[in-house]
Amino acid sequence: MPPLRLLLVLDNLAGHKSVAFVCWLMAHGIMPLYTPLGGSWLNMAESIQRILVSRALAGQHPASPEQLIQWLEAVARGWNAAATPFVWGGKRALRRQQARERRYRLGGSGALTHQPIRIKE
Repeated sequence: MPPLRLLLVLDNLAGHKSVAFVCWLMAHGIMPLYTPLGGSWLNMAESIQRILVSRALAGQHPASPEQLIQWLEAVARGWNAAATPFVWGGKRALRRQQARERRYRLGGSGALTHQPIRIKE
């Protein structure tokens, strides 16, 4: 086995798990890592991937796979030096935020109700 050069994150498509494909990856020092089924974080990972690839290529065409790898590694180092945190902001997050706004706090505690509690005077 050659030394490990790269971790490759893949989804769970059957073709990504074929024996021939996995053997080829391993023979080239690439270890496949498969995302969990239903992993919502994959959307964010794909966003980061699009940003890194667009910055690495930026209208250029690599002459070799090694050059592409060098470009991607350089961009990743730059990204890691001043990483931009991502916050999940999908439709589900918006629904949860709206649901939180429809709740009422109970006197400074962490408890919430869906309807205000009337205080008798």
